[in-house]
Amino acid sequence: MSITLTENAARRVRSLLDKRGGVGMRLAVKTSGCSGMAYALEFADAADPDDCRFESHGVTVLIDPRSLPYLTGTELDFVREGLNEGFKFNNPNVKNQCGCGESFTV
Repeated sequence: MSITLTENAARRVRSLLDKRGGVGMRLAVKTSGCSGMAYALEFADAADPDDCRFESHGVTVLIDPRSLPYLTGTELDFVREGLNEGFKFNNPNVKNQCGCGESFTV
């Protein structure tokens, strides 16, 4: 079970953490959207006792135990496409996602 960041994603997260502070990035899934689940990505000021902790390219990634089965094997990337930029989840567990790409099912 692992969660990884590409070098681009790690560089972006480190840059944001340098400006803001915190112990790392928290990834989770929440019930949302037309397909049932959506990703949640936020800064972590502290780790919760139950968090699963992963290190990737020098960045700490925290995941709550409930979200871990849905995120196992996921690679987080940071992409720029034209004028748009953002994080992209490459999740091998996804079976289907909605047309807008905001939610998914496993």
